[in-house]
Order: sequence, then structure tokens, then C-alpha cells
Amino acid sequence: MSDYIENIIAQIERVVIGKPEQVKLSLACLLAKGHLLIEDLPGMGKTTLAHVLASTSGLSYQRVQFTSDLLPADIIGVSIFDQQQLAFTFHKGPLFNQVVLADEINRASPKAQSALLEAMEENRVSVDGVTYELPEPFFVIATQNPLFHAGTYPLPESQLDRFMMKISLGFPDRASEKAILKGDNARLFEQLPACINLTQLAAIQEEVNIVYVADELIDYVVALCERSRHTNLSVNPLSPRAGKSLIAAAKAWAFIHQRDHVLPDDIKAVFNSVCEHRLVGSRQQPQGDSQYQGNSSLAEQLLSSVNSHQPFEYS
Repeated sequence: MSDYIENIIAQIERVVIGKPEQVKLSLACLLAKGHLLIEDLPGMGKTTLAHVLASTSGLSYQRVQFTSDLLPADIIGVSIFDQQQLAFTFHKGPLFNQVVLADEINRASPKAQSALLEAMEENRVSVDGVTYELPEPFFVIATQNPLFHAGTYPLPESQLDRFMMKISLGFPDRASEKAILKGDNARLFEQLPACINLTQLAAIQEEVNIVYVADELIDYVVALCERSRHTNLSVNPLSPRAGKSLIAAAKAWAFIHQRDHVLPDDIKAVFNSVCEHRLVGSRQQPQGDSQYQGNSSLAEQLLSSVNSHQPFEYS
């Protein structure tokens, strides 16, 4: 399985240049059966990362451009009356793909955003009293512009909590930006074959699920969640869903690094991506380069307040 992982990462990095950590986090989110939110300035490669991750993993892919006039039916699908059969026939929308890119999700109204809630939580949707199962795997990648940009609607906390991870790509370094401007990665993008098939991906996801997590590390995650509920930091408390997401993401991170067990460092490595958007919620974040470079001050402060060697104690 490790060869598959190395090939996927290497192939994605040929297109998404100079962002090895973000590539691994995105892949970990897929392997952990979560959903991914990418926030950054326009033109930073958010859509490219989503597309190449889908194509490299051999998954069906559909992009939905979220706009202020988007309706839930534009995402889920619509029932149309068939005059020959004298009955309504459901026509599936773009949501019925294995990878769905909700591009600029915070430019759509809350009503349109809410169309994803049931799908992201239960891998199914209900239309006119009928439940339709979504394909396996089902992976939502949403991109959003910073909240200080015009025409944005903040995602409610209930929807933010359904994203296992939130990442930012940030500006590339000089060498990476030169390669991007030369267009080498754009030419490669159209030629990338799938590295795995659905059967192999499902097997990898099952391997990730059985990665061992010691009780002491579960205590560590519980301590982090409890600390968020009893702190003088201005944060939203972490829910049990956040704790489950943190463990699942840490398992995937350990697997990507060829381990069959989770270490404290695995939890620390994914903590910012899993928890920062939950801690901050829909509040306006301060402007500046730091938020696009992955610095997560609230998450870092919370993480540093709990001793990983004695998870039940606060330092």
C-alpha cells in the first residue's frame, strides 16, 4: 500500500508545486473519509488541487460553482414530470459524484449551502420523501474566499464542523512560483493517469481505519477537547465529532508515513487543520499573510496547554 501512497503524492506534487504538507493533508482527509475545506485568496491553486486529487485517485469528479443565485436543486437534482409514465422522475445533480468540488462555497446563500449538510454527514440525500444513496467514496472539497472579500456568506458552525479539515495553500516560494509561471505543471495536468482504482482505494481506507490508537492517545484527544471547553481563550469548544475527526485524521497521517500506529506527533501534525476552523467558527479572522501560511494561533495555544506525555493533565 505504501507504494500507492508514494505514487499518488508524487503525482499530485508534479502539478501542485511546492506544497508537500498541504498535499499530504488533503490525501489524509480523503483516506480518513472526511471532507476538506480550502480557504485562500483567488488564484492560489485550490481548484487545481481538488481536480488533480480526484483524477489521481481514479474518482469521478464534478465542479459546482457556488453563486448567490444557486438553488439546492442545482446541487442535488430535481424531479421532473414524465408525461409518458405520468410520474415524476428524479434527475440526479452534480452531488452524485465521488468527488464534488463546491467552488467558492461561501458565495452562495445559506439555503444553497445547507443542501450539503445531509450529504456530508450521512452520504445520502432526501428528495420528495425518497432517500438516495451517494456513491462510495463520497468526498466533498469546498473552496472559499476569505470572509473580508465582498459577496461572501460565512459558513455556520454546524457546517464548518462537517469538514474534517481546513487548509490554506499560501503563496509559493520563488522557485515554485517560477515553475508555475513557466507552465510546466499545467501541461502535466492533462496527462496524469489514475494511480489506483476504486477497489485499491477502498482497501487503503480500510487499512487506515485499523491503524492502532493507544488508550493514552485517546485520553490525549479527550483532554484537548475538554481543555477547549474550559479555557480563557476566545474559542468555540470542540465537539465529540471534532475528537473523532482528529483521531481519524491522525490515523491517516500515520499511515501516509508508513506506520501502523498513531504517535502523539501525528495528532499534533493534523491538529491545526482539524480543529482551527472549529475553534474560530464563522468569526472574521484577522487579515495578514499568517492566515494564508497555515499559522493557527488558537489551535497552537490550545495544543501547547495540554501535555501529550501526561494527557490527563494541563500544563
